[in-house]
Amino acid sequence: MDLKSNEPFWLVKNGIINSYPSLKEDAECEILIVGGGITGSLLAYQMINEGHKTILIDKREICNGSTSATTSMLQYEIDVPLYELEEQIGKEGAVLAYKACSDSIDELEKICKNLKSEAGFTRKESLFFASKKEDVSWLKTEFEARKNAGFAVKWLEADQILKKYNLKNTFGGILSKQGASVDAFKLAHELLEFSQKKGLKIYDKTEMKSVQHKKGFNILTTTENYKIKAKKIIYCVGYESTNLIKEKFVNLMSTFAISSEVNPEKLHHFENTLFWNTDSPYIYMRTTDDNRLLIGGGDEDFRDPAKRDRLLEKKEKEILKILKKLQPDFKFYTDFTWAGTFGETKDGLPYIGTHEKYPNSYFVLGFGGNGITFSVTGMDMASAFLKNKKHALTEYFKFGR
Repeated sequence: MDLKSNEPFWLVKNGIINSYPSLKEDAECEILIVGGGITGSLLAYQMINEGHKTILIDKREICNGSTSATTSMLQYEIDVPLYELEEQIGKEGAVLAYKACSDSIDELEKICKNLKSEAGFTRKESLFFASKKEDVSWLKTEFEARKNAGFAVKWLEADQILKKYNLKNTFGGILSKQGASVDAFKLAHELLEFSQKKGLKIYDKTEMKSVQHKKGFNILTTTENYKIKAKKIIYCVGYESTNLIKEKFVNLMSTFAISSEVNPEKLHHFENTLFWNTDSPYIYMRTTDDNRLLIGGGDEDFRDPAKRDRLLEKKEKEILKILKKLQPDFKFYTDFTWAGTFGETKDGLPYIGTHEKYPNSYFVLGFGGNGITFSVTGMDMASAFLKNKKHALTEYFKFGR
């Protein structure tokens, strides 16, 4: 499955940071991680730090799937509003999921400091604004739900948004203190480099062909017919999990993003805040560490990569038309346009845990707009699973829920 279009911004910006060999012999480990994007790199970091003998494989070049196409907005807000999620799964689970995403941002900051990361982790506020007058009522309900759950939020009226951000044609919104951004492509490479120095074995261009489940271990066979014996497999394959799990559990969507040229002047109205609106699909935007404006949206059902890529020009025009409505005086000069794949689940939550058809295995699949923060939560959950401990989110993130 082609998870991105040509020329994703982060791959062009960073180039090929590191390259790894393919597997050319049989191997054995305690933990085998399948998937070398930001999720796999986080899980590898966790496993290595806990002393597990770990191998990571990816069928592509490392990080060349969805990680190279992500916009890397780190938010605690889940795609399903908190008040709606409370109705779906109960208040306890909904608040727990939201707080886990919030805690994940703090944890990711600690990880970046430990790595002495150059991936540009930056604390930002987050503005969720109403794009239509009729959205104000439910957005205020959401504001109250978050406030009651203990999140640091403030309601801004339209004139306050105009004054603070110079955004026109809004109808008020929720300003959250908790948020951040990062270059996930660079961070994933840093995590793998750090973990490799501590013993992680990394093989890219190494594709899984089949898995045999034995009592207490698995044997994965690659397309080159090499075998890896592992006590546990952790699948961090994101949207390609639909190739492994046949039941319908996620809807694949294409999202489109554009980046401006580097701006000669600081984007003061935008640089400290993440923005997204109440449209369906919603528009999202932020600045990058090299002073570009990155904006995306226009989500559509994923059908095939060729059709998706043919929509790039049309989607660019649609997104810029919305930006023009919000910021009529802003001169946006497009430098990159690309598309990526993401998944929508019925409740906006990830799938993290076991699957009955895959013994001795765990899945860490962070879907929706919170893929990275869900992956950080997945580190903690996988650690608990390996120690045979219960995790408070297991019931809410499990398959078959």
